[in-house]
Amino acid sequence: MRVLIVDDNASMRTLLSALLGSQGHEVVGSLQDGSNIMPTIEQQKPQIVCLDYQLPGRDGLEILKDINATHPEIDVLFMTGSEDSNIGKRAADAGASGFLRKPFGQKQVLDELHLVCEIRQQASRANQPETGPSGTASAQRPASKPKVGRPTAIIVDDNSSIRLLIKGVLSELGLQIVAQAANGEEAIRAAKTHQPSVLFLDVNMPVLSGLDALPQIRDVSPDTAVVMVTGDTSRELVQQAAGLGARGYIVKPVRPAYVENFLKKLFNK
Repeated sequence: MRVLIVDDNASMRTLLSALLGSQGHEVVGSLQDGSNIMPTIEQQKPQIVCLDYQLPGRDGLEILKDINATHPEIDVLFMTGSEDSNIGKRAADAGASGFLRKPFGQKQVLDELHLVCEIRQQASRANQPETGPSGTASAQRPASKPKVGRPTAIIVDDNSSIRLLIKGVLSELGLQIVAQAANGEEAIRAAKTHQPSVLFLDVNMPVLSGLDALPQIRDVSPDTAVVMVTGDTSRELVQQAAGLGARGYIVKPVRPAYVENFLKKLFNK
C-alpha cells in the first residue's frame, strides 16, 4: 500500500516509515504538519494516510474531513496522544478508517493497518463497475430490482467514505444495496420508496439527524430494521435510539466481523 505519514514528531515519522517499509508498504511522503497535505496527496496518490491529531497550524480532524470530502477512496489511520476521551468518537464520525492512541506498539500499528486494508479491499470489490458480455465496463445504472430471498439495505451517512466502506462490507455479506443517502430527509424518501430489509442510519448528519429521522422512517417503512451507525455508544444515545425503534447499532470505525455477527442475530441465521 502507498502510505503518507503526517506527524509533527520526527521520531514517530521515522519509526512509522521504517516499520511500514519493513512490511512491504511504500511510504510516499512524510510531513511534519498539515499545511501541504492536500497538494502532496494529489501528487503522491497515497492509499492510506497516517494522520496525527495535534499538528502545528491545523487540526487533524479538519484535515480528515477534507481528505474524505475530496478523496473518499483514501483510508485515514488517525493517531493521537490526546487525553480527550471523545476524540476517538469524533474521528470515527468524521470518517477515520482506523484509530491509534499514543503510545502504541508496533503490533498495534500493523494489526490496525491490516484491518483497514482488509475493509478497503472489500469496498473496492463491491464498487467495481459492472461489465458487459464483452468484458468492458457498462454504464452506471440505477439500483436493480431486489433479488428474491436476498436482504436489501439502504446506507445513510453524510460521509461518502464511510458509505463506500459500509457498502463493501454489506455486499461481501450478501446484502443488496438498493439506495444510499447523505442525510435524514433523503433517508426517509429512500425508505418509503424501497422498503428495505435493513437501513443503516448515521446519527450525526446535516439537514436532519438520524435520531430525528428514525421515527419517520419507521412510519413510512414499518417492516424495516433500522440500525444506527455511530462512534458514540453512550448509554443515553443507545437508550434513546432503542426507544425510537432502532434494532441496534454498528460502531465506527466499521469492522466486518462485528457487522457479520450483528446481521446473523438480526436475521436469525
